[in-house]
Amino acid sequence: MFGLRRRETRSLPRTLGRLIEGLARPVPAAPEQRRSNPDAVVDCAVYHAGARRPGQLHYAHAVRQAHRQKDAFVWLGLHEPDEPTMAAIARVFGLHELTAEQAAAAGHRPAAEVIGEVTRLVLRTARYVEHEELTESSEVVDTGDVTVLIGDRFVITVRHGAAGALRPVRQELEQRPALLAEGPWAVAYAVSSRMVDLYLEVAAHVEHDLEALEEVSFSASKPPDIAHIYQLKREMVEFKRAVLPLQEPLQRLLDRDIVPTGLYPYLVDVRGRLNRAVDRVAGFDDLLNSILQARLAQVSVDQNNDMRKIASWAAIAAVQTAIAGIYGMNFEFMPELGWRYGYAGVLLLMAGAAVVLHRRLKKVGWL
Repeated sequence: MFGLRRRETRSLPRTLGRLIEGLARPVPAAPEQRRSNPDAVVDCAVYHAGARRPGQLHYAHAVRQAHRQKDAFVWLGLHEPDEPTMAAIARVFGLHELTAEQAAAAGHRPAAEVIGEVTRLVLRTARYVEHEELTESSEVVDTGDVTVLIGDRFVITVRHGAAGALRPVRQELEQRPALLAEGPWAVAYAVSSRMVDLYLEVAAHVEHDLEALEEVSFSASKPPDIAHIYQLKREMVEFKRAVLPLQEPLQRLLDRDIVPTGLYPYLVDVRGRLNRAVDRVAGFDDLLNSILQARLAQVSVDQNNDMRKIASWAAIAAVQTAIAGIYGMNFEFMPELGWRYGYAGVLLLMAGAAVVLHRRLKKVGWL
């Protein structure tokens, strides 16, 4: 028994030595798990020297890769992200929490503001909805919004709604490396240009609808219902809220010298096309008001004509009622009361009076 304890005592230092040796030995690092982007991420890429770097990256990996190369930046495209997703993205990109909350919400007005080192640009999207004919519930213009967050090494586009898909913008911009080499503001210009082009495209379709509505309103056929005109007017109000408020934020960006010098002429061109869109939308509003006023005038004229017809027939009926009322008073001494043909004579008198009044009223245009 004592011999066994001595052997255990002698083997104890050897066991401790092996244990210490095992702890000192470097443990191989576990392979890093690849994280996938959330469903709200439409695309995420790193751009350097006007070209897209290959590979599908998680936005956190893309940020680290962009910081390793000079003049590289990340373009993260999102579609209707929820608040937890935007909060996680804000931690990675260093965004203010209020900026992330605003980007996760929809329905913002066009705006341009600088929060710290990040510029927030909000634009409204627009899309023309095809329809066979205008009704009191037809949707003519579908709108949404897109928020562009511009930083030193990144640009984040957050889109809400079905209108204004940005995939064509990315594809077109990737075909222009010289413009893409300007950095994140090149993406802001491309998105703004795309939105203004959509405004002009929608305006062209709406112009055709207004021309058709104007032609029907002043034609001899059945005119449109006033409810149809009001529905188109409501759609134009929504379209106007998307286009007109963008003028001030865009002008503010140009006045503050935030835009890089190489992109300044491009944004000036966007401002010019936006002014044309604003003029067309304002013209649509005036034309709709004219059509509505003309239609209301037509309704008033139709109502007056109806009232004339009703008054004319009431006058014809009043003569018959007066004659019948006189002979219905049952007095003893009345004209032709004892005449054999008195009843037929009174009927003939009533018919003759009705014919004379009808011809007279028709001649003056009341019937």
